Amino acid sequence: MDLKKLRFAPTHEWALMEGDTCTVGITQFAVEQLTDVVYIELPDVGDNVFAGDSFGEIESVKAVSDLYSPVNGEVIAINTALVNDPTPVSKDPYGKGWMIKIKAEPGSKLDKMMTQEQYEKQISSGG
Repeated sequence: MDLKKLRFAPTHEWALMEGDTCTVGITQFAVEQLTDVVYIELPDVGDNVFAGDSFGEIESVKAVSDLYSPVNGEVIAINTALVNDPTPVSKDPYGKGWMIKIKAEPGSKLDKMMTQEQYEKQISSGG
């Protein structure tokens, strides 16, 4: 995955917009902060999600964290493999660890999200 194509949220989700499909996952930094991921709760295909609102949860041995949508739209795919085994999130967060795909509302853009460079600056300053 070319990280330069991704956009990043302050809450440590990444997003990739391809046409009107937005793929969402969590960052390597989030994985490192969570340590051992034990459970992931994802929405159902057909659910509507809204930018800035929680679409699910990720649970580790340390904490439970909400997962936030970067765009408004309808969930068109979920990574069902993660429900039974969340390991890919830890091993390959930008590849096999993707979480959901959203058919974004027309005109949706990720321009309010951070670039890789901006995100790296945020996490290196303790954000």
